[in-house]
Amino acid sequence: MSKSTGSGASDVQFWRDYENVLVKYQVNPQHFQWHVKWCQQFIKFIGTLPLSDCQPAHVSAFLENLKSDKEIKGWQYSQARTALWYLFRDHVKIPWALKDVGNRGVSPEAPAKTASLSSTHQATLKKMRSTLIGRQYAKRTIAAYLDWASRFLRYFPHRKIVDLDAASVRTYLTDLAEKHHVGVNTQKQALNALVFLFQESEGISLGDFSDFTRSKKPIKVPVVLSRDEVSALLTAMAPPYSLMLNLLYGGGMRLMEMIRLRIKDVDFAQGQIVIRDGKGRKDRITLLPECCREPLKLQIEEARRIHAEDLSQAYGEVWLPSALSKKYPGAARDWRWQYVFPASRLSVDPESGKVRRHHFDESTVQSVIREVARKIGLSKTVSPHTLRHSFATHLLESGYDIRTVQELLGHADVSTTMIYTHVLNRPGIGVRSPLDKV
Repeated sequence: MSKSTGSGASDVQFWRDYENVLVKYQVNPQHFQWHVKWCQQFIKFIGTLPLSDCQPAHVSAFLENLKSDKEIKGWQYSQARTALWYLFRDHVKIPWALKDVGNRGVSPEAPAKTASLSSTHQATLKKMRSTLIGRQYAKRTIAAYLDWASRFLRYFPHRKIVDLDAASVRTYLTDLAEKHHVGVNTQKQALNALVFLFQESEGISLGDFSDFTRSKKPIKVPVVLSRDEVSALLTAMAPPYSLMLNLLYGGGMRLMEMIRLRIKDVDFAQGQIVIRDGKGRKDRITLLPECCREPLKLQIEEARRIHAEDLSQAYGEVWLPSALSKKYPGAARDWRWQYVFPASRLSVDPESGKVRRHHFDESTVQSVIREVARKIGLSKTVSPHTLRHSFATHLLESGYDIRTVQELLGHADVSTTMIYTHVLNRPGIGVRSPLDKV
């Protein structure tokens, strides 16, 4: 029980129960963490006052502070107000919130979807969430799978999960392709989520249902920068972004693989970087570019300095998957397990409630790349993944075999890597435009 709230608001179970409220009202699972953060900000705002003693005036004062903050956008204000609405009315169930919150400044705008899932479907989602957590799925995967499961269950609002079968899944997936025109990867993610729901969470075998209408996969050529364009982009970057982009391009890393890189996985002796728990939950080894050695050593020294300061202030515990935290009890405070690119400030872990230093914000890297690409006049749409495309393309141009590139990229199937062979069919190799002959 939390002394500051009198409601157990510092307990993991308290926030899990709050997330179950969000499931009930069909809040997008990808937004759960933000609803929790707004509530935690409010708890910090009220200090030692228990949640049970809060009055509408406290909520109004908190929201007024948000409204006066120029950095808070309108949608963020609305999200915070909605988060507190669910906290007081549906979770803590304070009497004044249950009676008339609409005229007290807490009520959110009416949700676009008012029909909630049945209690049976809510129980199904709750069970699926527990199973996903138990299987140690990534947070983003958990959010995505729960979202697809809730959409599927809303598609059959009057049928229990035990009454649904392969035909139901086939119908839903076909509807996604024919009516909603979703992309092939979107449909594939929905398929994976539903297979998990039935076979892993509910223990219901689906059998063969492969005859659903499949989304057509468009043939797209990846955006690739020339070597000169890459050089111009990297030169224009300031630290620490210059190092980040060098790793993305020099090692073919995905953005989140670079952001989540831990100190222990940088091997200077072997000149390599170990990617842990990459896409598909696979480990792999990629290149450590020679030009990144010294900047990376300096960045690791800075990360160790920040970690030492956190330890001196009774913090310094980094997030670890539950299995690892049990297997290596002291690892969370060990400098070797810290992120190479730590966040600039401490934050509250929405699951455990612990104050930790997370990794660098990936959205910041994305926006910086877009802005710098615009400033230096690149006409192509540039993202962090563009550097990964360029890495693969330039290796193939240099004569490296496709299997080697496949391993460095971590592709399960060589056909995925084959898309980069478009560089071998450049205009000018054996073919000349008839216009040039005029």
